[in-house]
Amino acid sequence: MMDALRAEARRLANTVIWSWDGFRAAWATEKTLRQWSIANVLSAALAFSLDLTPGERALILALGLLILAAELINTAVEEVVDLVSPETHPRAKKAKDCGSACVALAALAAGVAWVVVLVG
Repeated sequence: MMDALRAEARRLANTVIWSWDGFRAAWATEKTLRQWSIANVLSAALAFSLDLTPGERALILALGLLILAAELINTAVEEVVDLVSPETHPRAKKAKDCGSACVALAALAAGVAWVVVLVG
């Protein structure tokens, strides 16, 4: 039993390390990740400074994190596409454009949430 718990703890630790490595690598090379992170800090500060319900605040914060997750997915797609297809190809462009659209939709969802929270 203890061996199984140690193995799971080691697996969890490795997952945290690898995830942090991925975030750091993207942070170092992706200006848009840094920009979205700043936008998230500002959005979170506003969410905590306004008189919002816990649910509204949670929605705003969660959607902000979703934007960062989408940006990381977009970065992963772009990296793999560039590795597999360094030359210009319509399918490579489509993959990259779809990754970008993922970020745009997540950002749109966050914007809609802010509008509904503030106006509704």
